[in-house]
Amino acid sequence: MDVHLVAWIGLIAIVIALITVDIVGHVRTPHAPTLKEAGLWTAGYVTLAISFGFVVWALWGLKFAGEYWAGWITEWSLSLDNLFVFVIIIAAFRVPREYQQKVLLSGIIIALVLRFVFILIGATLIEQFSWIFYIFGLWLIWTAISQVREATNHNQHDEEYEEPLFVRFTRRFFPVTDGFLSDKLLHRHAGKTYLTPMLLVIIAVGSADLMFAFDSIPAIFGLTNEPYLVFAANAFALLGLRQLYFLIDGLLERLVYLHWGLAAILGFIGVKLILHAMHENNLSFVNGGQPFHVPEVGIPASLAFIVATLTLTIVASIWKSNSVASKTAD
Repeated sequence: MDVHLVAWIGLIAIVIALITVDIVGHVRTPHAPTLKEAGLWTAGYVTLAISFGFVVWALWGLKFAGEYWAGWITEWSLSLDNLFVFVIIIAAFRVPREYQQKVLLSGIIIALVLRFVFILIGATLIEQFSWIFYIFGLWLIWTAISQVREATNHNQHDEEYEEPLFVRFTRRFFPVTDGFLSDKLLHRHAGKTYLTPMLLVIIAVGSADLMFAFDSIPAIFGLTNEPYLVFAANAFALLGLRQLYFLIDGLLERLVYLHWGLAAILGFIGVKLILHAMHENNLSFVNGGQPFHVPEVGIPASLAFIVATLTLTIVASIWKSNSVASKTAD
């Protein structure tokens, strides 16, 4: 896939334009979005993300469009897990609802920058060392097992939020105001500069997403090796995350089988990566440095599995939640 510099500039321009629209249209005038507003914007972001795949198809062919769509759907589904944590963080900091958009958008901008760096590092490693697929594959399988463990812990989202080390470090060495001062990040008083809870919660959200990147970046590299497609899928998944938060804020707990679905997707991609590593094997201590004759999973099969798993997860979760609600009502 030959990506011209103009394509990179165009993609980055789209990302900056969308962030600017969010800042001017939503964050600059703090407000709590209505369900209708969140729904319309979520639909808009989903439409834009899907449409970008057709642009990829027109410029580089159906194969790469399929890789992009599979990557975007995977990143989007993994972002649902991010939302669970964001809900806990925002609730723990007691962020006023009208300022939650700024918190989420700021955290997403931090995440985009950090993920871009991760993608460049990952692409370099893959280009130089094909054996990195073994590590990525094993890591995703371990992550899938962790998702299963979380799924069996019914109280996982009722646990108290524990601040990241960096936030605790910041509180220890810098003065922090007692409460929110509108949406200010810093406050100057009596010749002294104070940090505000708004800044701390943005750091917390950004650092939380950094941990998710360790799972999502290897996952999408299991579907495409193209840094351009990896970044595009991440960007469109993350940019729609803010409005998705407000759309399904009260519905997250109904996705009771989410971790099972994510475990299946991550485990599938992990196995796919290991098969690819075996097919390209050049480690001297594995099979004498010779490739294994193993089947590889193509993008159409990967895309079908991911879409089917995500659909089944959502449908089964809603059915289970409705069934429990009906029994409770009776």
